[in-house]
Amino acid sequence: MKQIQKHIAIDARIRRSSTGRYIDRLVEHLQKTDTVHRYSVLIQPDDPWQPTASNFTAVKTKYGQFSLNPQNEFGFTRQLYALNADIVHYTTNAQPLFYFRPTITTTMDLTMLRFTRAGKTPLPIFWLKMAAYRTMFWLGNKKSKAIIAISNFTRDDLIKNYPFTKNKITVTYCASEPPIRENAKKPTYLGNGEPFLLYVGAAFPHKNLPFLVDSLPEIVGQPDLKLVLAGKKEYYYRKLDEYIGKKSYSNRIITPGFVSDAELKWLYENCSAYVFPSLSEGFGLPGLEAMVHGAPVVSSNATCLPEVYGDAAHYFDPKNVDDMTNKISSVLTDKKLRDELISKGYKQAAKYSWQKMAQQTLDVYSEVLKT
Repeated sequence: MKQIQKHIAIDARIRRSSTGRYIDRLVEHLQKTDTVHRYSVLIQPDDPWQPTASNFTAVKTKYGQFSLNPQNEFGFTRQLYALNADIVHYTTNAQPLFYFRPTITTTMDLTMLRFTRAGKTPLPIFWLKMAAYRTMFWLGNKKSKAIIAISNFTRDDLIKNYPFTKNKITVTYCASEPPIRENAKKPTYLGNGEPFLLYVGAAFPHKNLPFLVDSLPEIVGQPDLKLVLAGKKEYYYRKLDEYIGKKSYSNRIITPGFVSDAELKWLYENCSAYVFPSLSEGFGLPGLEAMVHGAPVVSSNATCLPEVYGDAAHYFDPKNVDDMTNKISSVLTDKKLRDELISKGYKQAAKYSWQKMAQQTLDVYSEVLKT
C-alpha cells in the first residue's frame, strides 16, 4: 500500500547551539531515510542550513527559542498554525504554550529544573523566566502525543516527576561522531610529552568543574600534570577563571577557550585521561567522543553516564574530591586498566548510531500519524 505523504515540521531554532548536534544529525539522516513525507525545518534567519533532499524545506523564523516577549510567543504560534503541519516536533522543551495541534517533544534531561543558572540575568527576571520554563516543560510534555528521551535515565526521571508521561516515551540514543579527520595540531600552550588531563565542554555549574580543579594537586606522584579545560569562553568560564586564579597551582590549569578541530583531535589523542565530572547529563556525548579518539575516560557516576559508557569508563562520585582523585590516579598509574579502558571505549562508542536514532524517530512519527 502506498504511503500517504504527511507534513512534519521540526523546530530546529537551536541547531547552532551546544545541544544542536542532535538536531543536525536527526535532520541529516532523516533526509536519507524518509523520501515520503514533506518536512519543514524551522531555523533562525541567519542560519545557512539548506536541505539535501527535495522533500525538505528550510523555513526561516524570526522568533527566538525562549522569550517572555508576547510578540515572540504569539508570533511563532501563528507561524506554526500557518504551516498547517500534521506534526510539529519540538527538539527542546521551550515551546509555544498556545499551539494545540499534534506535537512530539524531545526531552534531553531535567537538568535545567534542578541546576538553575542565572548568569548575568538579574535575579527577578531570571526567576520569572524559570517559572515560564517550568510551565512550558510541564505543558509541552502534557500536550505531546509522544515524547522522545535520549537515555533510559531521562525516561525514568520523567516518569518519576511527571507520571502522565509513562506510556508515551520512546528512548532514542544519540551517537558519537567519527574521529576528527583533520590532521592533529599540537597547541602552543603544551610542551612536548607534557602529561595533562582533558575536559571539553561548557562550564555551567552542573558540569562541576571546580571539583575537578580541586582534585589536581591531590593526584599523587604527578607534580607536573596539567589540566586543560577547553570550551567557549562565556560567563561561567570567566567565573571559573576567577576561581582558578586563587589557586597556588593555577599555572597548571589551562582554559584555552574554543579550540579548532585539529587541536581538539591532538588533545583527545594525547591526554593522559579524559575526565567528565558532571552532576547531570541527558546522554553524555563528550565521553564517547573521547573514546573514539583513544582516550581513557574517567567519569562521574551521576545520572545517565554509567548507562551510556558501560564498562568503558572508570567511575567516581562527583561530589567526593578524594574519590575523584583516586580514580584519576589509578588510570594514570595502572597501565593495564588504562589499556582496557581504551579498548572498551572503541567498542562502546561503536554501539551507537545516528542513523538508528533517525529511524527510531521516524517510527515515532509514523505511530503518531496513525492516531
